[in-house]
Amino acid sequence: MKPVVLITGASAGIGTELARVFAAHGHDLVLVARREDRLNALADEIAAGGRPRPVVLAADLERRDAVANLAAALAAQGLEPAIVVNNAGFGLSGGAAMLDRNEQLGMIDLNIRALTELSLAFVDSLARHRGGILNVASVAAFLPGPGMAVYYASKAYVLSFSEALHQELAPRGIRVTALCPGPVMTEFQARSKMTLPSAARAVELPALQVAQIGYDALARGKRVAVAGFGNKFIVLLMRFLPHAVLMRALDQRNGWRAATSEDETP
Repeated sequence: MKPVVLITGASAGIGTELARVFAAHGHDLVLVARREDRLNALADEIAAGGRPRPVVLAADLERRDAVANLAAALAAQGLEPAIVVNNAGFGLSGGAAMLDRNEQLGMIDLNIRALTELSLAFVDSLARHRGGILNVASVAAFLPGPGMAVYYASKAYVLSFSEALHQELAPRGIRVTALCPGPVMTEFQARSKMTLPSAARAVELPALQVAQIGYDALARGKRVAVAGFGNKFIVLLMRFLPHAVLMRALDQRNGWRAATSEDETP
């Protein structure tokens, strides 16, 4: 079985840049997202740069059978993951009681359930290749987020789950890293209907820089990688301020909400 890097949410934003970074470091890729046309364009770009053309698998990860179908498609092509990159996810701005309930449950399916299943589905092959798992969380993972309650809670799960897996899978030679970006200007903002105040620009990073930080952190076996000095300072500050104070600030600064980023479509 040929080892590959499986990247979800690869059709835009950080996911696209993660694909470029992994390809530049010599990895063979499998790109997963719903938008097959974008994946093919990215695969053609990578191939034009002299790397093997990535395998493209169009999938809606909110579906309960998506991971099983991906596993079957990989096996049929003689491929197995050496690294899994769980980047697909989306957020929604607004009060949880006011937002569409089915959309919020879909967010849980993608941000939590699919990520969990993909993290566990290929443990044996990850161990064979002494590979790893890179889960894209967020600085939002470090506190509750009124105005994006389900999204923040989903990222808190990703962080907690990834840290625990880091400890559990280390004896099998598997690295697990939670990447925690702050503001990154991608399609995530349009999907979530979130607007960032000008203050957020001070800690905003390009998607490519965030992707490189994630790659380097996984390569070094880091448990958590907060992207950027400004975001590291914000996370440190969160540890000392009561949540009640932070949540009032989030309410008053409607739109800041410790913003985040990944491809808004799986």
